[in-house]
Amino acid sequence: MCLAVPGKVLDIEDRDGTRMATVDFGGVLKDVCLEYLPDLEVGEYAIVHVGFALQRLDEESAKRTLALFENLGMLQEEFGDPWAMAAATPQEAQG
Repeated sequence: MCLAVPGKVLDIEDRDGTRMATVDFGGVLKDVCLEYLPDLEVGEYAIVHVGFALQRLDEESAKRTLALFENLGMLQEEFGDPWAMAAATPQEAQG
C-alpha cells in the first residue's frame, strides 16, 4: 500500500536545481521533493506521497494522523521497521 503520510520538514536544500527536504515521518527520515510546495519552510508539516510533498498540514493534524497510522501499524507497513533495517546485514536488507 502506498499512503500519503504527514511529515515534518527538518531541513531544505537545493539539489541540482530541485528543492529537496529531509522529512521526519514519526522517526523515519526520508528525502522529499518540495517542487509542488515551493514556499514550505523548515518546521512545517506536509502530506507526502511517493516522495513529493503535496499539501501543507497543521502540526496538530499531522501528529494526530501519525499517531493513528502508528497505532494501526501502517507506518511500519509503509516504511518498514527502521531499527530492524539498521541492524540488518546488507544481504538481509535486500531481502
